[in-house]
Amino acid sequence: MITIPVPELIRSEEALHDRQGGTHAYDRITSVQNLVAAWREFVRGKRGKKDVQEFQAHLMDNILSLHEDLRSGAYEHGSYEAFKIADPKPRDIHKASVRDRLLHHAIHRVLYPAIDRTFIADSYSCREKKGTHRAMNRFRAFAYAESRNHTRTCYVLKCDIRKFFASVHHDTLVEILHRRIPDELTVCLLEKVIRSFGSEGRGLPLGNLTSQLLANLYMNELDQFAKHRLKARRYIRYADDFVIFSRDRAWLESLVPEISSFLENRLKLYLHPDKVFIRTIASGVDFLGWVHFPDHRVLRSASKRRMFRNLDAERSEARIQSYLGLLSHGNARKLSALIS
Repeated sequence: MITIPVPELIRSEEALHDRQGGTHAYDRITSVQNLVAAWREFVRGKRGKKDVQEFQAHLMDNILSLHEDLRSGAYEHGSYEAFKIADPKPRDIHKASVRDRLLHHAIHRVLYPAIDRTFIADSYSCREKKGTHRAMNRFRAFAYAESRNHTRTCYVLKCDIRKFFASVHHDTLVEILHRRIPDELTVCLLEKVIRSFGSEGRGLPLGNLTSQLLANLYMNELDQFAKHRLKARRYIRYADDFVIFSRDRAWLESLVPEISSFLENRLKLYLHPDKVFIRTIASGVDFLGWVHFPDHRVLRSASKRRMFRNLDAERSEARIQSYLGLLSHGNARKLSALIS
């Protein structure tokens, strides 16, 4: 294959993009310009990996080959390499080929900005400036507001979805994509990515960058239901965990069957039977690894045990600083002193 210098490719792709007015998502995703930019993002921190080095050895030939397959409709997603991690609980990770992961980045670069703008403010995880600490601070703000500065009893309904990523229903997700993305070619490409993984038409791989965006799009259905149908003013979702605040315990109890019915009928998902509860802020609410009280939060006991196990296994300066950073977001001076 003839290799064309990158600057010339980018200039030609920019001209094509200008002629099309930048309105066709599939053309933007599959452009050489976007694939090159996606590679620069993808390769950060991975240059030492053997499969990445092999792809980079013939980088522009590989990018042009992917570009041509995408433009001709010949592209098919490859298989996955499976392995396990403990983060913090055991998880099955499925890693796609470098070629497919490059495409995931290219898709994410184009679709994320437009899709993310349609999400509610209080959905967190895998969103820019919407990480764990932002979610915990929002939890604290809602607790103060609902309890009127802790002068009233505030209840929190906490729910968790059972085996979320393994349970995402492919047909339902594709139907949501058809409603949200007007570009048929883009939806067809996403459908190839979605159906490249799973069994019996279910499941998203934890290793795909696209899985994070698709998961938030899927759960946005619940977010909209909670805000507009349930009228839950103080609602926070982080991945597949969500909480609703109220001074009315009976109202929160009445929401559980409604939420369960919506999840089962609309999204083919199920609440985890052992992880649905209603508690007062005064008694402590476990959320995102911390137990939250009216005026402080403490690290969950299981998180403390895991932290010390990890430090016993490898007490490096980088790991210590990472844990000190984590502990700085709660009331953990004694713990910080123990590990520093």
